[in-house]
Amino acid sequence: MSSLSKSLDDIKIEDVLEKVRTYVEDEEQIKVIEKAYEFANLKHKGQFRKSGEAFICHPLNVALILTTIYADYETISAGLMHDVLEDCDCTPEEMEEEFGPTITKLVKGVTKLTNINFSTENEYLIDYYKKIIVGMSEDVRVIIIKLCDRLHNMRTLWAIPEDRQKIKAHESLDIFAPIAHHLGIHKIKSELEDLSLRYLKPEVFYDIAEKLNKTKIERDRIVYDMQNEITELLNEHHIPHEIKGRSKSIYSIYNKLDKGKKFSDIYDLLALRVLVNTEQECYLALGLIHSVFRPLPKRFKDYVAMPKPNMYQSLHTTVFGIEGYLFEIQIRTYDIDEVAENGIAAHWSYKENKGSNSNANLTSTTEQKLQFFKSIIDLSQEKMSNEDFVNSVKDEVLNNNIYCFTPKGDVIELPRGATPLDFAYKIHTKVGETTVGAIVNNNIVPLDYELQDNDIVKINTNKSSTPSKEWINMAKCSTTKNKIKAFFTKNERDIYIERGKYTLEKELRKRKLVFSEFLTDENIKKICDEIHADDLDEIYLSIGNGKATVNGVINVIHREEDTTPKIVKFSPKSIDADIIVSGIDKVKVNLANCCNPVYGDEIIGYITKGNGISVHRINCHNLENVDERTVDVLWNTNTNKRYLTCLLIYINDSENHMLDIVQSISMMNVSVDGIQVLGRGDKSTYELTCYVTGLDQLEKLIVNIEKHRYVEKVERAMR
Repeated sequence: MSSLSKSLDDIKIEDVLEKVRTYVEDEEQIKVIEKAYEFANLKHKGQFRKSGEAFICHPLNVALILTTIYADYETISAGLMHDVLEDCDCTPEEMEEEFGPTITKLVKGVTKLTNINFSTENEYLIDYYKKIIVGMSEDVRVIIIKLCDRLHNMRTLWAIPEDRQKIKAHESLDIFAPIAHHLGIHKIKSELEDLSLRYLKPEVFYDIAEKLNKTKIERDRIVYDMQNEITELLNEHHIPHEIKGRSKSIYSIYNKLDKGKKFSDIYDLLALRVLVNTEQECYLALGLIHSVFRPLPKRFKDYVAMPKPNMYQSLHTTVFGIEGYLFEIQIRTYDIDEVAENGIAAHWSYKENKGSNSNANLTSTTEQKLQFFKSIIDLSQEKMSNEDFVNSVKDEVLNNNIYCFTPKGDVIELPRGATPLDFAYKIHTKVGETTVGAIVNNNIVPLDYELQDNDIVKINTNKSSTPSKEWINMAKCSTTKNKIKAFFTKNERDIYIERGKYTLEKELRKRKLVFSEFLTDENIKKICDEIHADDLDEIYLSIGNGKATVNGVINVIHREEDTTPKIVKFSPKSIDADIIVSGIDKVKVNLANCCNPVYGDEIIGYITKGNGISVHRINCHNLENVDERTVDVLWNTNTNKRYLTCLLIYINDSENHMLDIVQSISMMNVSVDGIQVLGRGDKSTYELTCYVTGLDQLEKLIVNIEKHRYVEKVERAMR
């Protein structure tokens, strides 16, 4: 077995605690970790993994990986118990009683991530990111635990069938490794990539590994000699330092070979990392090395002064070393090296031991890394199709972003191609809506100007100014576009309200009803209950946008005679279609989009002009004032189709519960077509479209959703 996936089955809790004690001094915290192990060991007793070892070996290995990035005691405790809620007889309440709300919340977050079937296909990518959002919205440590969980699973991937190996390897390469990269956790990202390549392209992996082994002795000698040369040089100038030989990952070599490079042309097969105490010493060491070893042109990168988007810092140079060999040399401080290797997790190890300045810098770094996830959360709250969401995540989040500054020095992260409008809306929606101009690097620029890395942007505003519809085409970010659209939607709402009020007054006059007598508080409440409105403005809005008919609203209080559809006596002719129509054979039949009838509903047919028969639910408000053009229809009992339906799910808090709702639906063999947030505030409303076999399944689905404590009610949408 390769060293990349060497078995760690003999790991004991003592090994984990020994590593923890190197950076955690509080014995009470260490006791919590021990307690978590004993709890997990008891719960997993008698369980075994597919690789044959006792199940507890897996959480122990996850905990050990967490110690390599200096995770805090709560994270390690949650890592030890991350499968307990999923695989054992244990409730969140029991865990919270033993370990408190924080650790329990971490375990619950990981459990939610575990329940998803991750996929690299577009249609599933959105579900994956919704999972990430749920975990991230509570605590970034959920993602860290999940990465360590996936890494150990990749190390033991040989235990599952080959087809599943490739699926897991694709997931790791396309989903988990990029997240580890964006969080700056290089050691996890690199090993996930190498392990993924091993299972996806084993012949390529082992070919590169063999070439590396064949040249290892010679490379080791050359690296050793070069290391001694640089050590003597730095000692001579009294620069305390440490030098490490740095191995190139197999996956990074594969990437370069895949781009057409020859194995012998990959410079950084010979690589060194020089660690010093201060950033000033980084530049001193660089100057000394360049004074002795000629640098290769265009191969110098200063990521110390100008960090990468994921906040990676280091000086990179390639020089002609001893015997003419090319060496890639990285120069960084010990602190920077810690962050470069452990990423966002490095903050934990510094929290207790470093001074305020270092702590503040690391906190700032952490916050900037979290912008990645905040961007996804922002995107998830916009009303966009699944495809738009996936494309937006790819374009605006996963691609390299740019970092611009406010005049006060605050960092604003934006996708490449972003404009001053995106910058303004990222600061605050109100700033965006009142924008009248922009100044970039002390120069006036148009609002569609493409911002660059490190631009200093000043937004000029005017309280009386409002957005222009042309801005939608000027903006790059989907969030900006949707906020601009939302502004005009709100304006259109006011127009619909006025239109609805005018229409209602006109119809009341026509029926010779007094406006003030009709709209009493009691009558308004009855109408609101009937059409699911909140207040009088919502009644006007429903009439103005066509969601409710004016006669339907009036009929709630004053029902006129002869408004019910006239039903033609039924005599079936056709038995081949899903819908059997009275007295008519082989006629075009459509299920109405306004009420989405499903098998089992009471239905009625409406004879349209030129488009056959439109089938509605019997209580559809669009048929309240129909004339003679109705026909009796009946479901064909032989049908086995699935029918589209739309549900409105009213949530009694402001949290994101999409994940739980989708999970409860998927367990009922119901296909989800889409889910979006219609309103967000203290309460939320989700619009869910899905396919069901009929009314029985739909009613069970509604009952199942309403079991969630945060669901106020569920109703079928009627347009």
